[in-house]
Amino acid sequence: MTLRPGHTGLNVTDLDRSLAFYRDVLGFSLIGEGKEEGRRYAFLGDGERLVLTLWQQAEQPYDGGRAGLHHLAFEADSIERVREYETALRAHGTDFAHEGVVAHSEGAASGGIFFHDPDGTRLEISVPTGAEGAPAPSQSAPTCGFF
Repeated sequence: MTLRPGHTGLNVTDLDRSLAFYRDVLGFSLIGEGKEEGRRYAFLGDGERLVLTLWQQAEQPYDGGRAGLHHLAFEADSIERVREYETALRAHGTDFAHEGVVAHSEGAASGGIFFHDPDGTRLEISVPTGAEGAPAPSQSAPTCGFF
């Protein structure tokens, strides 16, 4: 296969609020911004590439019951880094789907944290290893599937 994921574009209800969350809490850098009324957007990167685009054109928050984006997952370098993000997100008052770091499934080495952005979009920060011994919210389904 020659395709691989590029950046992800998210519709948001309040660009200033979402930009503060993704830039100030999650640490993405602002690459570019459109400030024209009715055409506001922000491009966010990781220092090397474009990762997220935010578009202020939604009138209602995320709806997990509709077709479209299920969740957006980010991978961290270590379980310690996941825990640092958890601390920052809790200090920000972020809504979490599960308490603390959880495994992707019962007995899995992979896992992370599952939470929601200011518009309710489901997000995950995880690692492929390092979550050994963490609880799994559901034994029969992947943790990232139903939150």
